[in-house]
Amino acid sequence: MGKVIVGKASDIPPGKMVKVSVDGKEILVVNSDGNYYAMDDTCTHSGASLSEGQFQDSIVTCGWHGAQFDCKSGKLAKFPAKINNLKSYNVVLESDEVFVEA
Repeated sequence: MGKVIVGKASDIPPGKMVKVSVDGKEILVVNSDGNYYAMDDTCTHSGASLSEGQFQDSIVTCGWHGAQFDCKSGKLAKFPAKINNLKSYNVVLESDEVFVEA
């Protein structure tokens, strides 16, 4: 896949998250205090779109059952049951363009 442009940095201000499609894969891109991170958008618990959840302090919370994932690594941060981590992707910022390396 390589490096794929997913949008402009000005469209993803701090505290915001957006879902993008990269080669048919749904990826969540977040801006945490000016740093951009990307991970799979599908919750590993029940398949919900994480972009429909909440984002605060580098934690993405699934809107269905509250599973929490660290946006910096895709790792499960909190949930009552053991579920899989999310795949994370490298994000590159060039000028005002945000790229995901997938």
